[in-house]
Amino acid sequence: MMKQTILSTLIAVSLSIAATLVYNNTCSAAPATVAGQYPDLTVAAEKALPCVVHIKFLQNSKVQEVEVQNDPFGDMFDPFGFFGQRGQQGPSKRKVQTPKKEGTGSGVIISQDGYIVTNNHVVEGADELTVTLNDNREFSARIIGNDKNTDLALIKVNATGLPAIKVISSDDIKVGEWVLAIGHPLNLRATVTAGIVSAKARSLGANGVEAFIQTDAAINQGNSGGALVNAKGELIGINAMLTSPTGSNIGYGFAIPTTIMNKVVADLKQYGSVQRGLIGIQGQDARMYIDAQKEQNKEVDLGTNDGIYVAKVLDDGAAADAGIEEGDVITAVDGQKVTKMAELQEILATKRPGDQVKLTYLHKKSKKTATVTLKNEQGNTKLMKDADLDVLGAVIREVNEREKADLDIKYGLKVTKVNAGKFRERGIPAGFVIQTVNETSMKTLSDLAAVVKAANKSKDPVLIIKGVYPSGKKEYFTVPLEESK
Repeated sequence: MMKQTILSTLIAVSLSIAATLVYNNTCSAAPATVAGQYPDLTVAAEKALPCVVHIKFLQNSKVQEVEVQNDPFGDMFDPFGFFGQRGQQGPSKRKVQTPKKEGTGSGVIISQDGYIVTNNHVVEGADELTVTLNDNREFSARIIGNDKNTDLALIKVNATGLPAIKVISSDDIKVGEWVLAIGHPLNLRATVTAGIVSAKARSLGANGVEAFIQTDAAINQGNSGGALVNAKGELIGINAMLTSPTGSNIGYGFAIPTTIMNKVVADLKQYGSVQRGLIGIQGQDARMYIDAQKEQNKEVDLGTNDGIYVAKVLDDGAAADAGIEEGDVITAVDGQKVTKMAELQEILATKRPGDQVKLTYLHKKSKKTATVTLKNEQGNTKLMKDADLDVLGAVIREVNEREKADLDIKYGLKVTKVNAGKFRERGIPAGFVIQTVNETSMKTLSDLAAVVKAANKSKDPVLIIKGVYPSGKKEYFTVPLEESK
């Protein structure tokens, strides 16, 4: 399984790690370095290996409806319409059978009761997930939650007493420090490679939120979701991708730091989705902005070469409320110096809507401070939980064959009972058949659940429901998901 992005050929790896050697159900280790010598990494490997598992991904074959472009010259070669509808031009829909998909990846056990962290691209879309430990025990896993913006996912197996890795703050690691990357690359079982931390807070443009730990420890296809550990066998990151002109390891590997991972895991457990505190700006590294201006033969003096240049302040965003303006340069957050956008993202990734941060910034080269209250994607400070079908307050099922024939429809969801909730508030009655929600065809309850979940997290949390009454009359309803003020 592999995810590609553009950066000299960015390849996010599907990794696989199996757990070996259980040691008192913990995976931390004592320091094994001697001043002036290479560290002894054997203890770290022994401690971390049992905590890394192999993940098998399976997506079953499905029938999907796809849009195809009809041949405008079809009638010339089929004048009697033997091979299709005569004279039909433009796009049409056709059912196709998708192939079964299989892949492998890795995960890291973070608690003895079966919680495992991996990459989102390792498990996204899976119908079945099988986790294998180093002692060859196998478990079926379920997805607790996932976050595309950070490419992280939390899964769980039904087991207790598992070896759990010790997690430390990635803020404590230093460039040049020895690290191990553990995974199942290239169809090889439990593999350990060594290197150093080459850089911190690296941005590649692959994910919405990123501040990668860069390492020269060998990472290849099959390593995604595995562990990056220090010389004590403590987790500092989740291996996610590599950059290489060939697609194999002659470049660098990149891991998601535990500072980001810890917040994502906590949110997925508590809320079912990641609570992201947004500052409400668009910007770039000040150094990059200055260089871009020089290329255009423009002189610019921001008062500093380090920091985040504010290119745009979003209306009604947190920064706008605090008086931040376009052209300002953010230099510190809560007293912590920030020199590039990835460092700012890493700090904000640990915050939730409603949290406050103190920004230090330069306005026309003059130093200022402001307290900013972070907002969510909808522009307020509320925590956002995943909305499920319960919020609609209705009992809903798929239409049967008789109802399809009576209404001359091919699909739909029938409202069979209306209780207290959004449907009653908007006047949607029992008997109404839903055909589309936000322009998505409603064929199964899973279709409806997915649209409700996506709409609830959007800037405009509204459902546009179109359907038909039992009489055949067509109708539509607008259903806001946010609470009435």
